Amino acid sequence: MGLKVILLFVYTFITVALFVTFDGSFDVRFSFLINALILAAITIYHVFIERTYSPFISSFIVFTFLFFIVAPMVQINSFEGINPTFENKFPYDRKLTIYSNTLIAFFNTTFFLCYLLFKKSKIISKVPVWRQSSKRITPVLILCLAIFTFFVFLASYTFVSDELSRPAWRKSIFPVITFLIWKKVFFLVPFAGLILCFQYFKNGQKRAVNLVTICALFFFLGLILFWFKNPLVEKRNALGPLYISLFFLVIPRLFNTNIKTLFFLFFTMIVAFPLSAILTHSEASFKEILDNPVIVFDHMKGGGIATAFNTLNYDAFSNILATMDYIKDYGYSMGYQLLSAFLFFVPRALWEDKPISTGQLVGEHLIDNYDFTYSNLSNPLVSEGFINFGFIGVIVAAVLLAIVLVRAIAWLKSEDYLKKIMAFYLAIHLIFLLRGDFTNGFSYYVGALIGVVVIPKCIEELLRFFLHKQNIWKQSKAVKD
Repeated sequence: MGLKVILLFVYTFITVALFVTFDGSFDVRFSFLINALILAAITIYHVFIERTYSPFISSFIVFTFLFFIVAPMVQINSFEGINPTFENKFPYDRKLTIYSNTLIAFFNTTFFLCYLLFKKSKIISKVPVWRQSSKRITPVLILCLAIFTFFVFLASYTFVSDELSRPAWRKSIFPVITFLIWKKVFFLVPFAGLILCFQYFKNGQKRAVNLVTICALFFFLGLILFWFKNPLVEKRNALGPLYISLFFLVIPRLFNTNIKTLFFLFFTMIVAFPLSAILTHSEASFKEILDNPVIVFDHMKGGGIATAFNTLNYDAFSNILATMDYIKDYGYSMGYQLLSAFLFFVPRALWEDKPISTGQLVGEHLIDNYDFTYSNLSNPLVSEGFINFGFIGVIVAAVLLAIVLVRAIAWLKSEDYLKKIMAFYLAIHLIFLLRGDFTNGFSYYVGALIGVVVIPKCIEELLRFFLHKQNIWKQSKAVKD
């Protein structure tokens, strides 16, 4: 109960402070208020009514509150001059802002109602069954994954070495498809091995020889995973879901309720990150802050909060406006933009006219028309639906998201640890997926899904096939004898 009180107090305090200090026009304020009330209703349901453990709704609440309420209201509040612009150089437009909030309101309402509806569906919410025969195969499967990981380590050594030595600003010498296959698929195979090690420790009888072997493989896979996935070679949006999922795997009680997950994500994303930005942007030294903490509050009053949120890290809302501006000039894509996501595995060398991601498309529009200098932008799921099919696309995106998350809840309940952990991984990855763009969010998760679930399941089926053939051979030999 203590976590709920703290969370609701901070949530309410931030919301009230935003609206009390907001300098925008009444109609803009009212459009944000509608979305705040819709989100408040979802939050109350999630914290006090929902009995199902759903970290997905926790992520949805945190994303919406941060990127669609807090960040844009702080940004609009910090505007100065006659022609204010967002960080992406797109001019502030009152009517577009209200229309964007209208789309967000319809998206959130449709998503939530469909989520409640689909949770009652026996087909969508059916929990996958983990075959008990998998217990006997698990030790051999872990060994196979360790061998597979070892060969991946040898084959990718040059690639990882280049990643370690390459500055963040310099482009990789490797093709994009190679980059994706290594980092988003094969480098997550040891993660699958670690998951299966934990499953083995928790289930079934453990022979002494097997236990020692699995422990050795566990440490080997852990070391290789850290070699593949560390802050020097990977961005935080990829490391976050991975290492938080590892914590969930090792100490599940840290995240085993809705309030615990929401509390963690809320204070990490909405309190800790902005405050850390305020500290890093302060001109005072660490010793000066320790001696006189009031410096931090003076910095906040002098624009510290605005400085923290007026960056491209919080550009999701302004990119919806920029997407609308693009549509005004070029119209809806009628699904063409979705091809870049669903056919992400097709190399551009084979398909020269392959569409670029929506974030890049809108970024280039801003470069061409508003003197922006950067094209690798986010693009929220709301505007991804809108650029493809207009208002109908927004509704369809909300419905599909609800179906996927209800299905993910079923995976989270499964005894199959590979599916359970990848469901939780999706919950953390969801913030990145909702922020967009869809091509990157979708392809990164599908890549992880292939590395953690598909490859181990294929190896498991091969092991079953060989064991079946071996049993047939033994039976035929017994008959002959």
